[in-house]
Amino acid sequence: MTPRVITIANQKGGVGKTTTTINLGTALAAIGERVLVVDLDPQGNASTGLGIDRNMRDRSVYDVLTGERSLVDGIMDTAVPRLSVVPSTLDLLGFEQEVMGAHDRSFRLRNAIRQPFGAGAAHDDDDFGIDYVLIDCPPSLNLLTINALSAANSVLVPLQCEFFALEGLSQLLQTVEHVKTALNPSLSIHGIVLTMFDRRNNLSGQVVDDVRRHMGQNVYETVIPRNVRVSEAPSFGKPVLLYDMHCAGSQAYIRLASEIIQRERRLRAA
Repeated sequence: MTPRVITIANQKGGVGKTTTTINLGTALAAIGERVLVVDLDPQGNASTGLGIDRNMRDRSVYDVLTGERSLVDGIMDTAVPRLSVVPSTLDLLGFEQEVMGAHDRSFRLRNAIRQPFGAGAAHDDDDFGIDYVLIDCPPSLNLLTINALSAANSVLVPLQCEFFALEGLSQLLQTVEHVKTALNPSLSIHGIVLTMFDRRNNLSGQVVDDVRRHMGQNVYETVIPRNVRVSEAPSFGKPVLLYDMHCAGSQAYIRLASEIIQRERRLRAA
């Protein structure tokens, strides 16, 4: 079965993209799915948060995008069973300039994901032995993000519960529509996940109501709370589900994973 490719994107920083990628991937793996995280942010925080130290990254997604390695050759295992990652390095900062004249510059990641494994690979031939590919994007709408959107079946948008949440969303949705028209006709919005919700703050509740009113069924029921344990976990190189499985943040990501699988079943049945 072909893996489902979900891009986690928002051009605003600090909205929980990487946190969502790491912990959603872990939650999906915990309930039996096989997950590959592709770290497409030059900062490499998803790689760090999954325990891949910077001095261990002798191969990276940059090598994959420039054709020096296949995607499978870039994969590294994590401490989470059924969860692997293609890590990022600062080399990615030069990607856009390096491929600017190439005709396939928007499709480098898509083409890499579509390539079959080579003979003798340590992974299954059945589409990498992967159920979900989660792509963590940089906080900008640059060529890396365009590559992620061109490669994806759908987009998951983390949206922080703050006053200007909806402002940036419209720009991202315009970019998604442009990519759908010009590069990837099958691209869709998988859903919007509200992050950093603080029940003690009336503004958080107002933002939830506003986003649900404007975006309707596109918004997941699950809301990710602001949680100290979620914030602490990356400094230990762990997803929060490994750091503290019973905290409110961990439980929220498990619910989100279940909700995503339910949506996936509906999408595949449609």
